[in-house]
Amino acid sequence: MIHVVLVEPKMPSNTGNTIRLCANTGATLHLVEPLGFELEDKKLRRAGLDYHEWANVKVHANWQDAQDSLSQSGVQRIVALTTKLSKPLYDEDFTQVANIALVFGSETAGLPEPIRAAIGQDNWLRLPMLPTSRSLNLSNSVAITLFEVWRQQGFGGDTGHSIGYDNLVPYDPK
Repeated sequence: MIHVVLVEPKMPSNTGNTIRLCANTGATLHLVEPLGFELEDKKLRRAGLDYHEWANVKVHANWQDAQDSLSQSGVQRIVALTTKLSKPLYDEDFTQVANIALVFGSETAGLPEPIRAAIGQDNWLRLPMLPTSRSLNLSNSVAITLFEVWRQQGFGGDTGHSIGYDNLVPYDPK
């Protein structure tokens, strides 16, 4: 199981894109408040298209609540995606980690220092970029990271074809 955690996201379109991504990969999305938008925001709904009902989305009042939820979900490893003194994502081996959380900060401020510290510098990862670049778009970063972890884990759940809208089944946490 892969968990995607967005800490204090500000832009509804990025969160909507991430909802769609999680619905299509089976990842669980955790949103840590405060959010920069309402969950019924029109831009959020537009970016997520009709995937909201197919995604497993959990909203947490703060980082501690998110950590508790991840622990209860059996998460074995938490990694922070950050440009701060981190090692390349592609140097990591995720094949032996069955239950992982990928934590991303907001579009404007990144991941707060106390959360990075709680995760630990050994678990800080970054996506490769040119040295003159500041950062990538949040939903793009989530997509790249999620697919790399899922690829290394063998794309579990993928059957090689899409079932189409007529056969979709809403997410059922049972």
